Amino acid sequence: MSEEDSELERLKAKRLAEMQKNISIKQDVESAPEPAKETVSEITPRDSLIKVLGFRGLEVLEKAESQLPNETKMIVEKLSELIKTGEINENTESLDGGKLLALFRSVGLNVRMDTKINVEQDGKFVSLSDRFSSKSSNDPDGDEQ
Repeated sequence: MSEEDSELERLKAKRLAEMQKNISIKQDVESAPEPAKETVSEITPRDSLIKVLGFRGLEVLEKAESQLPNETKMIVEKLSELIKTGEINENTESLDGGKLLALFRSVGLNVRMDTKINVEQDGKFVSLSDRFSSKSSNDPDGDEQ
């Protein structure tokens, strides 16, 4: 039972660290444009989009930019226009990673995200790839399928 508790605590700590990272990134973005408020032309479309991104939104945006730079630039510009017109704003529901990914996929852009599937093995959570690799190396009969 204590192994499950320690694994749960580890997952909670990881999630907390991820949330703190997102908060600090958002605070950095919010504090950075202070001098740029004098000249509105210095705020890029990407900066205005980052202001309204929610949980894991920046991660999805960076993956999209690295995989599909030209297409992502066009989408960022259109989203920035929606932000400027007030159809999207930071006071209403934020644009989180899931919604941003769904948006990219709805326009036909398949942004590939890193995924990891964990399964329980002997009271601990291990990645699915580790589970399969340990299962094949520990096979007592030696017959792999």
